[in-house]
Amino acid sequence: MEFGYFTLSDNHYPNNPRSANQFVLDIREQAILADKIGMHSAWIGEHHFDSLGVNSRPDLLLASIVPLTKNIRLAPAVTVLPLHHPVHVAEAWATLDLLSGGRVDFATGRGYDRNEYIPFGADFFSSAEQFEEGIDVLLKAWNSSGTWSHKGKYYNIPEMRITPQPVQKPIPFYVASFSQTSLQMAARRGLHIIYAPFAAGMIFGGLDKAVDAYSEACVKAGNKPGRKMCSYFIYIADDAKSEAYGRQAQMDYFNHCVIRAIPNKLEDAPPTMQYFVKIADNLKAMKGENLTDKSILIGTPAQIIESLKKVEQAGMDEVILYFNVGNKPNEMVKEQMHRFMEEIAPHFQGKHIERRKQAA
Repeated sequence: MEFGYFTLSDNHYPNNPRSANQFVLDIREQAILADKIGMHSAWIGEHHFDSLGVNSRPDLLLASIVPLTKNIRLAPAVTVLPLHHPVHVAEAWATLDLLSGGRVDFATGRGYDRNEYIPFGADFFSSAEQFEEGIDVLLKAWNSSGTWSHKGKYYNIPEMRITPQPVQKPIPFYVASFSQTSLQMAARRGLHIIYAPFAAGMIFGGLDKAVDAYSEACVKAGNKPGRKMCSYFIYIADDAKSEAYGRQAQMDYFNHCVIRAIPNKLEDAPPTMQYFVKIADNLKAMKGENLTDKSILIGTPAQIIESLKKVEQAGMDEVILYFNVGNKPNEMVKEQMHRFMEEIAPHFQGKHIERRKQAA
């Protein structure tokens, strides 16, 4: 099992002295560190207007670290496809794939914050349909051997060919799944999948059941199941005081960032996204002491290893780790990243073992 760095750039906290500009630079520093300590990937979120996060251009941030990194896979977490024309998205990530020598992993989703849609003039309530058509445009743009065209409900694209072309054929393509809707979209096209464990637990009954549902849907569609990943909040805590800090940081994230960004009423969400109302209700009732490894890895290295062994048994190929959630200081985040790769990662087989030997 491989491990990656992950962030959504949450920064919406009361009396927070850290500017959005500073946090974006911190994230860049952390992504470079992830490469140096042997992590497999860096997944940088796309968010707008400090509604949930402050980094709006993961492609540009990742492009800036290409000359400073050697191995790390470069990925968005995720590209909110209905906010963009898919041809622009195809061009941007094909260019990054070329510049990085074929190190792009691409991931896309619909997002869940209507406030991010409105300034772009995007229709939140038709996001599922537009998202699915956008995926098909991306696949044509990256995988067609010659010119291609597309005529659909949302995009009418005459015969063309993007330049530059990606180095990888195909670019690894992931769909972020919080629901059966997105799972089916991925399975029908033979695409890889990414889960959030808390959503997988609520919608499917657990990560193992989510993996089974995806694999079965792929087989039913005549496709081989792809790579399975999940994201996790994480905080390594050696005593009760540090664990209390980690739990409070997680609750701050839920209370100050997530609840305000996701739909809280049925009428605020399209039918395929109304499960977020239940998520909002669950988060409002959540208490720090009730957080479990269905959403966060917290505790000693031994405790986190035990939780990750269950994730591995569920069939995950990679776990991407959200170290900087909850307004944690940059130096603390970097220390936690070092500790994870030194004390926890060696208990799992993966390319990280060889990368760390090379870096030593």
